Amino acid sequence: MMETTSQADISLEALRAGDRAEFARLVDAYSAPIYRLGLRMLGNEQDAEDVLQNTFLSALTHLSSFEGRSSVLTWLYRIAVNEALMSLRRGKPEVNIDDTDSSDDMDNMLPTQFVDWGALPENVLLSVEGKHALDRAIQNLPENLRTVFLLRDIQELSIKDTADSLGLTESNVKIRLLRARLSLREQLSVYYGERINQEKIND
Repeated sequence: MMETTSQADISLEALRAGDRAEFARLVDAYSAPIYRLGLRMLGNEQDAEDVLQNTFLSALTHLSSFEGRSSVLTWLYRIAVNEALMSLRRGKPEVNIDDTDSSDDMDNMLPTQFVDWGALPENVLLSVEGKHALDRAIQNLPENLRTVFLLRDIQELSIKDTADSLGLTESNVKIRLLRARLSLREQLSVYYGERINQEKIND
């Protein structure tokens, strides 16, 4: 994802010194992507707003510990993901994204059905209903897969930045990303399979 303000444009020294104008610039620059991530993870506008607010409050509190080894946005994503996961855990205590996958074999990754929807008209693929189908499919992903998919494919972080944001290894991110993409492909096969059948009926 292209940052609206580069890390070089944000003065960490000014932030650590309590410069309110600089912190306001930080909030203005990164509020939109942080909010979108919270909304995609939690599916609720109020919860996403809470994540946004808590992310910047936490960032303000922990500025002294930020060493600048990663980009400012990656650091904020890490905080936002933790805030979102804490919200999820309040409703589902079993949620975690630890760097462990006990079943990395391909048999567990392979979808049971594929539909080639490339022949569908572009207006069907890009319709509001089609986008809603994708959003529903993303929400159906397990949290550990959904978070990786959102950061890498929706927010467009690199594999390395995604790994840094989640405290995972790059290989683990790649495995989860593959699982997420295959799961989404299978879920959307059901949706677009119905569209294809409808197109045949209408012909």
